[in-house]
Amino acid sequence: MSAPQATDSLYGERTLMRIHVGETDRYGGKPLYQAIVELLRSRGLAGATVTQCIMGFGATGRIHSLMSDVTALDMPVVIECAETEEKIHSVLPALDEMIGGGLITLERAQVIVHRAATAPESGGNG
Repeated sequence: MSAPQATDSLYGERTLMRIHVGETDRYGGKPLYQAIVELLRSRGLAGATVTQCIMGFGATGRIHSLMSDVTALDMPVVIECAETEEKIHSVLPALDEMIGGGLITLERAQVIVHRAATAPESGGNG
């Protein structure tokens, strides 16, 4: 693995935020997870990933599972974002307004690599 670029401002110790919500939760007429990603992007955070889960339960204790016809309609999703502590804390009030039921956790993370993909180099075959 190559050394991080000097311009990579995300490299080093950062805060990892995980937001757990339901797949059918909505905000502003769109899926909540989409609204959260759009908020994080508009506020200049480095990136976000949404993961659809296959099973889980939350504050209600009800299990949501792909194995169930009923609860498979509202599977858990997790939005993750690694950023500076200051930027994470700056979006928490807006997230609190957006999320009716769910969970937000913060933990320290060591960012090793954060860079955009580059086009593969030509093999010189033509």
